[in-house]
Amino acid sequence: MNQRAGQVVTVTGGSGYIGSCLVQLLLRRGYNVHATVKNLQDERETKHLQALEGAESRLRLFQIDLIDYDSIVNAVNGAAGVFHLASPCIVDRVENPQRDLLDPAVKGTINVLTAAKKLGVRRVVVTSSVSAVIPSPNWPADKVKNEDCWTDEEYCKQKEVWYPLSKTLAEKAAWKFAEENGLDIVVINPGTVMGPMIPPALNASMQMLLLLLKGCSEHYADVFMGSVHVKDVALAHILVYENTSATGRHLCVEAISHYGDFAAKVAELYPEYNIPKLPRDTQPGLLRSKDGAKKLMDLGLEFITMEQIIKDGVESLRSKGYIS
Repeated sequence: MNQRAGQVVTVTGGSGYIGSCLVQLLLRRGYNVHATVKNLQDERETKHLQALEGAESRLRLFQIDLIDYDSIVNAVNGAAGVFHLASPCIVDRVENPQRDLLDPAVKGTINVLTAAKKLGVRRVVVTSSVSAVIPSPNWPADKVKNEDCWTDEEYCKQKEVWYPLSKTLAEKAAWKFAEENGLDIVVINPGTVMGPMIPPALNASMQMLLLLLKGCSEHYADVFMGSVHVKDVALAHILVYENTSATGRHLCVEAISHYGDFAAKVAELYPEYNIPKLPRDTQPGLLRSKDGAKKLMDLGLEFITMEQIIKDGVESLRSKGYIS
């Protein structure tokens, strides 16, 4: 019998791309899941979750606003663990970065952690991003980037790359809160997440693949550090939750690679699409590494290959009618 069976866990951002996959895996493992959505009346947020195996008896949906502490309390109440995924993801131009990205990311994280602490949650898994690791132009040029590397906040402000700044500030706020309040947290830093889509809406990382297939030649110099399968990201969350020995940050990428590597592999696999030929080194100064996610590998995670990530992603885009 699974010792986790019947244990209640909360997943904020449960209707999102990673969140939906995580809810699916948690239900399969026997957990009771409290998943949060922005709007319970919106079927695009709820229907795909309610259709998951085990959802009828072991999934409860809660409507929350990250800035509204009381709404979060309801979702966290009774949970042994919390997976905090909810955070605004806007990689395009942002009109009001403070209001639209920075405040919800930071204040939302603190609200979730405050509720977790007050309600006696044992462990919180915080979903950060490689966007809290890069851009980091001052990192030593001869050293592979790892969990010790942090995004350069001043660079982000100067270049107006607000999403990496939001993820960096939110993660740093989480670590500060945990240290000051004695809360057990562990962090996942996923790369560009792709693969099958459970939700109906297209997320930012799958949009990146779609645009490439349509001929976009963007390099994503400040936000790409490697691809990762959505199932591996979901599994990584569960591994660090269930393994009490897991501590700190965990890079979650199939390999540290350049967007040029990714684009070349897509072109190789799908010559029928008009894939632009990009420079090999699209991420200046980023050293490639096959074991950038060594901490997760040591916990037993065997990463799905880039080739399979692309195939699953393209197949999902086709099945949902985004490409023919």
